[in-house]
Amino acid sequence: MAGRAEFHQQHLERARAEAQRLLAERPRLGGAWLNWVAAELYQLGPPAYANMVRRELEQAASDE
Repeated sequence: MAGRAEFHQQHLERARAEAQRLLAERPRLGGAWLNWVAAELYQLGPPAYANMVRRELEQAASDE
């Protein structure tokens, strides 16, 4: 479990920044944003990092 916690700690700020970048595109892309953001998340790796970004994106979107 320490490895997972360490990974999370090491990549949290980057994941938050990536989530903000994705969220910032929502007004510009409008209805196409969901498909675009799904494709962006799909390209991220490793999967644990992509999941972190997805969670941060959900959190940031709910905070708006």
